[in-house]
Amino acid sequence: MKRIGILYGMERSFPEAFIEEINKKGLKDIQAEPVSIDMVQQGVGDGFAVIIDRISQDVPFYRAYLKNAAISGTAVINNPFWWSADEKFFNNALAVKLGVPVPKTVILPSHEKPTDTQNSSFSNLKFPLSWEKIFEYIGWPAYMKPHAGGGWKSVYKLNQASDFFNAYKETGQLVMMLQEEIVFTEYFRCYCLGRKYVRVMQYEPRNPHHLRYVVNGPPASAKLVKQVHDYVLDLCNALGYDFNTVEMAVRDGVPYAIDFCNPAPDADVNSVGQENFDWVVEHAAKMAIERAKAQQPGKDNLTWGSFVKNSIATEVKATAPKTKKKE
Repeated sequence: MKRIGILYGMERSFPEAFIEEINKKGLKDIQAEPVSIDMVQQGVGDGFAVIIDRISQDVPFYRAYLKNAAISGTAVINNPFWWSADEKFFNNALAVKLGVPVPKTVILPSHEKPTDTQNSSFSNLKFPLSWEKIFEYIGWPAYMKPHAGGGWKSVYKLNQASDFFNAYKETGQLVMMLQEEIVFTEYFRCYCLGRKYVRVMQYEPRNPHHLRYVVNGPPASAKLVKQVHDYVLDLCNALGYDFNTVEMAVRDGVPYAIDFCNPAPDADVNSVGQENFDWVVEHAAKMAIERAKAQQPGKDNLTWGSFVKNSIATEVKATAPKTKKKE
């Protein structure tokens, strides 16, 4: 019997529906259940073929548990090693290399020195930074947000340089990004599951939370939806995320990737709506069952994005011994 587990926190509607969706299929060799953690022994897993992770971003103990499960053969979704290394500024840089439009963005050192550092720790950092050059590049209005943050924590909308410096002082030791504002005419939030199942949803982030999926207006053109769909797959395949949401804002007909590192995205029925909820539950169950069937006990069953896989392939090629030509 292959067990599919789900690790979650306060949410209830999605985990319960996910378990029910799998178990109602009556598969003789696959069952789903909540993960229950007691003693975590190094190098020993809990016997799950697959674990869907919905909470380890907030609980470091869970992240350590999942890494241990992964090295013991569990297919953890999403990959806890990549999730631990990932951050939004790198994602933007990767999008640039993929040809996916993103807002102009710069990264900023923390306003306060990190703990256990001093002025001499920053011998390689110019100070002050070329603020006028940065502001000219980004323009106003602009947004400042943590380079590795989630949700809307410590996010500032800034209209001028004085707004920036006042807000910057409040950010403490957070490493921040400064990003141009994309004034959009259309906006999409897209689920991507298994790096192949995509649901493109029109979305209005300026509405109250419970009304953001209620969009008054004509449906988006098929051409635009197809472009958004393809960009979503490009990003998720490069990053290796099997459960992710991508948000795209359309300016002058061009979709810009605004936020695409959401490996535990909101899937509550009360916020996403019944139709979207049903789609997520169905395709999350389908993905988990596919991964359980493919899982090989004791092997590495994690998903790695094309960025990492291509880097490894390049390294292997560079270090491979060269064969001598025959005389």
